[in-house]
Amino acid sequence: MEQEVVTLLSRRELDKMRRAGRLAAELLHHLEPMVQPGVSTLEINDEAERWTQAHGAKSAPLGYHGYPKSICTSVNEVVCHGIPNAKQILRTGDIINVDVTLILDGYHGDTSKTFLVGQPSPTAQRLVEVTEKCLYLGIAEVKPGARIGDIGAAIQNYAEPQGFSVVRDFVGHGISHIFHTAPQVPHYGKRGTGLKLRPGMVFTIEPMINEGTHEVKVLKDKWTAITRDRKLSAQFEHTIAVTEEGVEILTSLEATVLA
Repeated sequence: MEQEVVTLLSRRELDKMRRAGRLAAELLHHLEPMVQPGVSTLEINDEAERWTQAHGAKSAPLGYHGYPKSICTSVNEVVCHGIPNAKQILRTGDIINVDVTLILDGYHGDTSKTFLVGQPSPTAQRLVEVTEKCLYLGIAEVKPGARIGDIGAAIQNYAEPQGFSVVRDFVGHGISHIFHTAPQVPHYGKRGTGLKLRPGMVFTIEPMINEGTHEVKVLKDKWTAITRDRKLSAQFEHTIAVTEEGVEILTSLEATVLA
């Protein structure tokens, strides 16, 4: 198996990643009050684009391999890459993942969160809670000398006993001045396997957890991925850096360093 070549970021580059990550976190926080019944996903997209431009940044997804909008809005059975549109109106009981990536001074900040719209079902609420816990369990595995497989194992070993499944077709990824690069970060796997983590590595952890089967299907628009059984899916994402002490979350509203 070919070894992934991973670029270690310099201190100057990490500072740029921190600024981009912080701004992405602020954008997601800014959009949160809009996630209400009666609001279209296009309205959320358009506000994200306005806010991003007003803060001197660019929306990374817009035009990326032909993607038509500025953010991804994945509602209910949509696993990821849902395209905002005017006809998709949020309803009470929905869940929606809002995924934002912006470019500031050439570097990317990438983060997402699944929001509850109005009063969700108990199953939807539990799925969202478990998925968020999966993200932080994965982050807690990150430190120098750990392995990529440790991250996926922690997530899988928590999600599956809860009765949920872990998406295989989409994974976390390295990120810097390039949107998607090595390493790939699966959210399932075995401890002690995969690439060894080193200070200066920066990548996303973004578990997608499904209510039913882990299998997904991409729609004819070539972007929107849905659960094959049409049951719910949730996702949370942070961009993180491996540090000498452990891990730093770059897309948090608070500076977050975990030893």
